[in-house]
Amino acid sequence: MDPFTSVTAVAVPFDAVNIDTDRVIPARFLHKPRGPEYAGLLFHDVRFDEDGRERADFIMNQPAFRGARIIVAADNFGCGSSREHAVWALAAYGIRAVIAPSFGDIFFNNCFKIGVLPVVVPAETAAVLRRQLHAMPGASITVDLEAQTVTGPDGAHIPFAVDPFRRQGLLRGEDEIALTLGHEAAIAAFERRHAGEEPWLAVERRA
Repeated sequence: MDPFTSVTAVAVPFDAVNIDTDRVIPARFLHKPRGPEYAGLLFHDVRFDEDGRERADFIMNQPAFRGARIIVAADNFGCGSSREHAVWALAAYGIRAVIAPSFGDIFFNNCFKIGVLPVVVPAETAAVLRRQLHAMPGASITVDLEAQTVTGPDGAHIPFAVDPFRRQGLLRGEDEIALTLGHEAAIAAFERRHAGEEPWLAVERRA
């Protein structure tokens, strides 16, 4: 996945609470393999009408918010069923960060595995950011993972917390598997030592 250090981009406000993963990507698309086409499936049923035409009232279809790479949401973004496809769709569209007071647990964890940074801020802070984005359509926000700050359209710096292990993975652009493989030599050395000290516990590898 692409490393995440700092992103400055147009941000789009989502005022509704409890935006679930079925809204982010409808279940009928989940059989599709991950790929660039997921960008067109993001928020599909609220973004397009029955004939595949863009709905003018959907905020991401409005000219000022096209190309947004940051979402500022309300409580419990990404709740509902556990599907990493929701984060695939966000990532394929180009979304690099979602700022909200709270997230669905599985969605939150999937974000770190796929390269989308979920930023938790107080509810009032998220509400202020959304009001600013509504007042200044097309305004940018900076999410700086190295400094662990969000800079709003008004220039205010908002600190946020993030798990150090997950922060390191995003900064390097490495998921948990890649981070584990980075310790492959140490793991092999442990297995050799362990097999010598307690050979009755060693697992025989078959070709």
